[in-house]
Amino acid sequence: MTGELAAQFERRFPGGTVIAGELRQPASKFSMTVLFGPSGCGKTTLLRCLAGLERPHVGFIRFDGETWFDASQRVYRRPEQRDVGFMFQDYALFPHLTIFRNVAFGLRNLDALQRQRRVGALLERFQLTGLEQRYPHQISGGQQQRVALARAIARQPRLLLLDEPLSALDSTLRDEMRTQLRRHLGDFAIPVVLVTHDRTEAIALGDQIVVMEGGRICQSGPVHDVFTHPRDLSVARIIGVETVQLGEIVAVENGLATVSVAGVRLLAVAPTETCRRVHVCIRGEDVTLERRRQGETSARNQLSATIKWLTPEGPLVRIGLDCGFALTALVTRPACAELNLKVEERVTVLIKAPAIHLMPAP
Repeated sequence: MTGELAAQFERRFPGGTVIAGELRQPASKFSMTVLFGPSGCGKTTLLRCLAGLERPHVGFIRFDGETWFDASQRVYRRPEQRDVGFMFQDYALFPHLTIFRNVAFGLRNLDALQRQRRVGALLERFQLTGLEQRYPHQISGGQQQRVALARAIARQPRLLLLDEPLSALDSTLRDEMRTQLRRHLGDFAIPVVLVTHDRTEAIALGDQIVVMEGGRICQSGPVHDVFTHPRDLSVARIIGVETVQLGEIVAVENGLATVSVAGVRLLAVAPTETCRRVHVCIRGEDVTLERRRQGETSARNQLSATIKWLTPEGPLVRIGLDCGFALTALVTRPACAELNLKVEERVTVLIKAPAIHLMPAP
């Protein structure tokens, strides 16, 4: 099919390791697919195969109706024939070239005036004007990141591949650049495939997500769907669902299931599959805390809980609760301070029924 990036392949390594990739994404407009999973699961290998830097052993890679790789037909286009932009994890800027010459490196097909205009426009867009004659070691980490991004885009590639683009930055700068990266890329009609193992980064940047573990794809789909409805326990663990408890469905009525978790009753959207034993998944950000029980509220579940621990995590605070079973909440620092939350104090927990995801358990 034309109009899309379609890939399905395997890359095999000595010792029996196999990295299997499958991907579909629009080819003619901006969208971002995130390859997500723990270190060593095969994300970068999949990215390098798309770029042509590594050659799969079986399968195919097609872009907008053009075959880049097909093992059965013995087709293999080299990286320079694919017209792909690749941003490496460490940025790989040339230390002996100025910022201008780094960005202009792949523009040898343009004359001097065209090159000047193209690079100048990118430097202005990425807020790098005035740094043209500096060298990479003379600018900040955030500026280096933007230079690497400008260089990857300068050739106006058909596909942009980003390998952990924010991992080299400190946490404060990473938070700042995360909000800027998607805005920068959204101005270009280029599909993007991005590798990360950072959950916040995946949620903030991605349209589609491919969750990987051990060289295989566990689940893929729209980011919100995958993070709110993991397919199984493995995916729930990889995407960082804070609370996973074993429960038992005791009743189903009007599409809502009453679930018993350690004797505590919860209301949740009933699973499509008929089952009795379930894994109850609750994300920390879907848990709301109040000082006292509410009257009218849209939350079907109101539980009394004791705060067992609080752990600050940058702008957020992770809170361990005992409400008859162990539950984790994730709140902002201002919310934590406003509620004056302290260990061993009592609070009311509010959870909406659609925020509780039930997976059949053996």
